[in-house]
Amino acid sequence: MARSQKDFTYDNATLLKDAGAVTVDGAAQVSAAARVLDLGANARTDGRVIVDVSAITTNGATGEGYTITAQHSASASFASGVIGSGSIRLGAATAMPGESAATVAGRYEFHAQTEVNGVLYRYMRLYHDVSGTAPSINYTAFLVKE
Repeated sequence: MARSQKDFTYDNATLLKDAGAVTVDGAAQVSAAARVLDLGANARTDGRVIVDVSAITTNGATGEGYTITAQHSASASFASGVIGSGSIRLGAATAMPGESAATVAGRYEFHAQTEVNGVLYRYMRLYHDVSGTAPSINYTAFLVKE
């Protein structure tokens, strides 16, 4: 049988979010603490964020939607200068313009890089934005080098 997935090496040091249901907007956490990766100040890093969704609410009538974004900053606290480099939209088809099928549990990927508009950003985290009447998504995510 043909295989279309790319291979990668998992490193727990690049875990961006561990398991647990998300029902409100916020930064991703590992062991109940905000997770920020230090990707270095001197070189561009290109990677793929691997998102493994184990459960997701996608009621079309109430429009549950989820956007997971790779955010970067020059500050480890993310107090200012926060910018996104890549994201993925998941959820009910009604929550995603132009989509005709709801997201199901499974593996999703998107690209992220530490250089945006010629500026290097040392720190990275994931941020999830949820919408709808009763949103709930359970996912894990990690970064792999491209």
